[in-house]
Amino acid sequence: MVAGRSASSIGRMERASGGPALPRGDRALPPLQTLTTFFVNAFLRLVLDVEVIDDPAAAVVALDPVRARLLSALAEPGSAATLAGKLGLARQKVNYHLRALEAHGLVRVVEERRWGGLTERVLVATAASYVVSPGAMGAAASDPGRTSDRLSARYLIALAARVVREVAQLARRAEAEDKRLATLGLDAEIRFRSAADRAAFTDELTAAVASLVSRYHDEQAPGGRPHRLVIAAHPLPSDPEPEEAP
Repeated sequence: MVAGRSASSIGRMERASGGPALPRGDRALPPLQTLTTFFVNAFLRLVLDVEVIDDPAAAVVALDPVRARLLSALAEPGSAATLAGKLGLARQKVNYHLRALEAHGLVRVVEERRWGGLTERVLVATAASYVVSPGAMGAAASDPGRTSDRLSARYLIALAARVVREVAQLARRAEAEDKRLATLGLDAEIRFRSAADRAAFTDELTAAVASLVSRYHDEQAPGGRPHRLVIAAHPLPSDPEPEEAP
Protein backbone atom coordinates (compact mmCIF):
# COMPACT_ATOMS: atom_id res chain seq x y z
CA MET A 1 0.00 0.00 0.00
CA VAL A 2 2.87 2.39 0.77
CA ALA A 3 4.64 1.80 -2.53
CA GLY A 4 1.48 2.68 -4.46
CA ARG A 5 1.46 6.27 -3.19
CA SER A 6 3.16 9.04 -5.10
CA ALA A 7 5.93 11.09 -3.55
CA SER A 8 3.74 14.20 -3.57
CA SER A 9 0.84 12.50 -1.77
CA ILE A 10 3.17 11.17 0.95
CA GLY A 11 4.66 14.64 1.30
CA ARG A 12 1.20 16.10 1.91
CA MET A 13 0.60 13.49 4.61
CA GLU A 14 3.89 14.39 6.30
CA ARG A 15 3.10 18.09 6.29
CA ALA A 16 -0.38 17.49 7.66
CA SER A 17 1.16 15.70 10.63
CA GLY A 18 3.78 18.36 11.24
CA GLY A 19 6.70 16.45 9.72
CA PRO A 20 9.06 17.55 6.97
CA ALA A 21 7.89 17.60 3.36
CA LEU A 22 9.19 14.79 1.17
CA PRO A 23 10.56 15.18 -2.36
CA ARG A 24 8.02 15.79 -5.11
CA GLY A 25 7.81 15.23 -8.83
CA ASP A 26 10.23 12.74 -10.39
CA ARG A 27 12.62 12.61 -7.47
CA ALA A 28 13.27 9.25 -5.85
CA LEU A 29 10.97 8.06 -3.10
CA PRO A 30 12.45 8.22 0.42
CA PRO A 31 13.97 5.03 1.84
CA LEU A 32 11.64 2.39 3.23
CA GLN A 33 13.01 3.13 6.71
CA THR A 34 11.62 6.68 6.49
CA LEU A 35 8.18 5.44 5.46
CA THR A 36 8.20 2.78 8.16
CA THR A 37 9.05 5.33 10.82
CA PHE A 38 6.33 7.68 9.61
CA PHE A 39 3.57 5.10 9.54
CA VAL A 40 4.53 3.58 12.90
CA ASN A 41 4.62 7.02 14.52
CA ALA A 42 1.28 7.92 12.93
CA PHE A 43 -0.22 4.77 14.40
CA LEU A 44 1.18 5.46 17.85
CA ARG A 45 -0.66 8.76 17.95
CA LEU A 46 -3.85 6.68 17.89
CA VAL A 47 -2.91 4.64 20.98
CA LEU A 48 -5.21 5.43 23.89
CA ASP A 49 -3.86 6.70 27.21
CA VAL A 50 -6.25 4.39 29.08
CA GLU A 51 -8.41 1.54 27.83
CA VAL A 52 -11.17 -0.07 29.89
CA ILE A 53 -11.51 -3.83 29.57
CA ASP A 54 -15.11 -4.92 30.07
CA ASP A 55 -15.01 -8.29 28.34
CA PRO A 56 -14.48 -11.06 30.95
CA ALA A 57 -12.37 -13.20 28.60
CA ALA A 58 -10.13 -10.25 27.70
CA ALA A 59 -9.76 -9.45 31.40
CA VAL A 60 -8.59 -12.99 32.13
CA VAL A 61 -6.04 -12.74 29.31
CA ALA A 62 -4.72 -9.33 30.42
CA LEU A 63 -4.42 -10.32 34.09
CA ASP A 64 -2.06 -13.20 33.34
CA PRO A 65 1.31 -12.06 34.82
CA VAL A 66 3.34 -12.80 31.69
CA ARG A 67 0.82 -11.14 29.38
CA ALA A 68 0.61 -8.12 31.67
CA ARG A 69 4.39 -7.74 31.32
CA LEU A 70 4.09 -8.02 27.55
CA LEU A 71 1.40 -5.32 27.47
CA SER A 72 3.63 -3.04 29.50
CA ALA A 73 6.61 -3.70 27.23
CA LEU A 74 4.47 -3.08 24.14
CA ALA A 75 3.85 0.53 25.08
CA GLU A 76 6.44 0.85 22.31
CA PRO A 77 6.39 -1.38 19.21
CA GLY A 78 8.21 -4.68 19.49
CA SER A 79 8.46 -8.10 17.90
CA ALA A 80 8.44 -11.53 19.52
CA ALA A 81 12.23 -11.65 19.18
CA THR A 82 12.85 -8.28 20.87
CA LEU A 83 10.33 -9.03 23.61
CA ALA A 84 11.87 -12.44 24.28
CA GLY A 85 15.27 -10.83 24.82
CA LYS A 86 13.87 -8.01 26.93
CA LEU A 87 11.80 -10.22 29.24
CA GLY A 88 14.07 -13.27 29.29
CA LEU A 89 11.46 -15.61 27.80
CA ALA A 90 11.57 -18.15 25.00
CA ARG A 91 10.42 -16.71 21.67
CA GLN A 92 7.89 -19.51 21.20
CA LYS A 93 6.32 -18.68 24.58
CA VAL A 94 6.18 -14.98 23.71
CA ASN A 95 4.47 -15.78 20.40
CA TYR A 96 1.89 -17.91 22.22
CA HIS A 97 0.98 -15.09 24.60
CA LEU A 98 1.01 -12.45 21.86
CA ARG A 99 -1.53 -14.44 19.86
CA ALA A 100 -3.83 -14.52 22.90
CA LEU A 101 -3.48 -10.77 23.42
CA GLU A 102 -4.09 -10.06 19.74
CA ALA A 103 -7.17 -12.31 19.65
CA HIS A 104 -8.78 -10.17 22.36
CA GLY A 105 -7.88 -6.82 20.78
CA LEU A 106 -5.22 -5.86 23.33
CA VAL A 107 -2.33 -5.59 20.84
CA ARG A 108 -2.20 -4.75 17.13
CA VAL A 109 0.22 -5.32 14.29
CA VAL A 110 1.82 -2.07 13.11
CA GLU A 111 4.49 -3.41 10.77
CA GLU A 112 5.58 -6.59 9.01
CA ARG A 113 9.25 -7.05 8.15
CA ARG A 114 10.22 -9.66 5.60
CA TRP A 115 13.54 -11.45 5.94
CA GLY A 116 13.93 -13.87 3.06
CA GLY A 117 11.03 -16.30 3.41
CA LEU A 118 10.22 -15.22 6.98
CA THR A 119 7.93 -12.45 8.18
CA GLU A 120 8.58 -10.68 11.48
CA ARG A 121 5.54 -8.94 12.93
CA VAL A 122 5.91 -5.79 15.00
CA LEU A 123 3.09 -5.18 17.48
CA VAL A 124 2.05 -2.44 19.89
CA ALA A 125 -0.43 -2.36 22.76
CA THR A 126 -3.76 -0.70 21.99
CA ALA A 127 -3.36 1.54 25.06
CA ALA A 128 -0.65 2.84 27.33
CA SER A 129 -2.48 1.44 30.37
CA TYR A 130 -5.57 -0.60 31.19
CA VAL A 131 -8.37 -0.74 33.72
CA VAL A 132 -10.66 -3.73 34.19
CA SER A 133 -14.26 -2.53 34.30
CA PRO A 134 -16.56 -3.82 37.05
CA GLY A 135 -18.83 -4.72 34.14
CA ALA A 136 -16.53 -7.68 33.50
CA MET A 137 -18.04 -9.23 36.64
CA GLY A 138 -21.49 -9.34 35.06
CA ALA A 139 -24.33 -9.65 37.57
CA ALA A 140 -21.81 -9.72 40.43
CA ALA A 141 -20.48 -6.25 39.58
CA SER A 142 -20.60 -3.60 42.28
CA ASP A 143 -23.68 -1.36 42.39
CA PRO A 144 -24.05 1.70 44.66
CA GLY A 145 -27.75 0.91 44.92
CA ARG A 146 -26.95 -2.33 46.72
CA THR A 147 -24.77 -0.64 49.36
CA SER A 148 -26.70 0.04 52.53
CA ASP A 149 -24.25 2.38 54.29
CA ARG A 150 -23.89 5.55 52.22
CA LEU A 151 -21.14 6.81 54.54
CA SER A 152 -18.92 3.76 54.16
CA ALA A 153 -15.70 3.31 52.19
CA ARG A 154 -17.40 0.45 50.31
CA TYR A 155 -20.05 2.85 49.00
CA LEU A 156 -17.30 5.15 47.70
CA ILE A 157 -15.70 2.17 45.94
CA ALA A 158 -19.04 1.30 44.34
CA LEU A 159 -19.43 4.89 43.13
CA ALA A 160 -15.95 4.86 41.59
CA ALA A 161 -16.67 1.54 39.90
CA ARG A 162 -19.84 2.95 38.36
CA VAL A 163 -17.86 5.91 36.99
CA VAL A 164 -15.45 3.50 35.29
CA ARG A 165 -18.30 1.48 33.77
CA GLU A 166 -20.43 4.38 32.57
CA VAL A 167 -17.66 6.67 31.28
CA ALA A 168 -16.03 3.80 29.39
CA GLN A 169 -19.30 3.08 27.57
CA LEU A 170 -19.84 6.75 26.77
CA ALA A 171 -16.23 7.24 25.61
CA ARG A 172 -16.45 4.31 23.19
CA ARG A 173 -19.68 5.64 21.75
CA ALA A 174 -18.19 9.12 21.32
CA GLU A 175 -15.07 7.72 19.63
CA ALA A 176 -17.21 5.65 17.26
CA GLU A 177 -19.05 8.84 16.27
CA ASP A 178 -15.76 10.82 16.08
CA LYS A 179 -16.93 13.14 18.87
CA ARG A 180 -15.36 14.38 22.08
CA LEU A 181 -17.08 13.41 25.32
CA ALA A 182 -17.69 16.35 27.67
CA THR A 183 -16.37 15.35 31.09
CA LEU A 184 -14.94 17.05 34.16
CA GLY A 185 -12.30 15.69 36.50
CA LEU A 186 -10.81 17.44 39.50
CA ASP A 187 -8.01 16.00 41.64
CA ALA A 188 -6.57 17.79 44.66
CA GLU A 189 -4.90 17.05 47.98
CA ILE A 190 -5.84 18.86 51.19
CA ARG A 191 -4.38 18.42 54.67
CA PHE A 192 -6.85 19.21 57.44
CA ARG A 193 -5.60 20.55 60.74
CA SER A 194 -8.20 18.61 62.67
CA ALA A 195 -11.30 16.46 62.40
CA ALA A 196 -13.34 19.57 63.18
CA ASP A 197 -11.89 21.37 60.16
CA ARG A 198 -12.63 18.34 58.00
CA ALA A 199 -16.25 18.36 59.15
CA ALA A 200 -16.55 22.11 58.50
CA PHE A 201 -15.08 21.67 55.01
CA THR A 202 -17.61 18.90 54.30
CA ASP A 203 -20.51 21.09 55.38
CA GLU A 204 -19.35 24.05 53.26
CA LEU A 205 -18.71 21.87 50.22
CA THR A 206 -22.13 20.23 50.54
CA ALA A 207 -23.84 23.63 50.75
CA ALA A 208 -21.88 24.95 47.75
CA VAL A 209 -22.77 21.93 45.62
CA ALA A 210 -26.44 22.13 46.61
CA SER A 211 -26.49 25.81 45.65
CA LEU A 212 -24.89 25.18 42.25
CA VAL A 213 -27.20 22.25 41.49
CA SER A 214 -30.30 24.29 42.31
CA ARG A 215 -29.01 27.12 40.10
CA TYR A 216 -28.12 25.08 37.00
CA HIS A 217 -30.42 22.06 37.10
CA ASP A 218 -33.31 22.41 34.62
CA GLU A 219 -35.60 19.43 34.23
CA GLN A 220 -37.55 20.98 31.33
CA ALA A 221 -34.85 22.65 29.19
CA PRO A 222 -35.16 21.62 25.50
CA GLY A 223 -32.02 19.85 24.39
CA GLY A 224 -30.72 19.51 27.92
CA ARG A 225 -28.78 16.42 28.94
CA PRO A 226 -28.50 14.89 32.42
CA HIS A 227 -25.02 14.62 33.91
CA ARG A 228 -23.80 12.67 36.90
CA LEU A 229 -21.82 14.55 39.55
CA VAL A 230 -19.73 12.49 41.97
CA ILE A 231 -17.62 14.07 44.69
CA ALA A 232 -15.28 11.84 46.65
CA ALA A 233 -12.73 12.28 49.40
CA HIS A 234 -10.59 9.80 51.27
CA PRO A 235 -7.37 9.79 53.30
CA LEU A 236 -4.16 9.37 51.34
CA PRO A 237 -2.40 6.02 51.83
CA SER A 238 0.33 6.42 54.43
CA ASP A 239 2.85 4.24 52.60
CA PRO A 240 3.51 4.16 48.84
CA GLU A 241 2.63 0.93 47.06
CA PRO A 242 5.68 -1.30 46.45
CA GLU A 243 7.01 -1.24 42.91
CA GLU A 244 6.72 -4.41 40.88
CA ALA A 245 9.98 -6.28 40.52
CA PRO A 246 11.39 -6.22 36.97
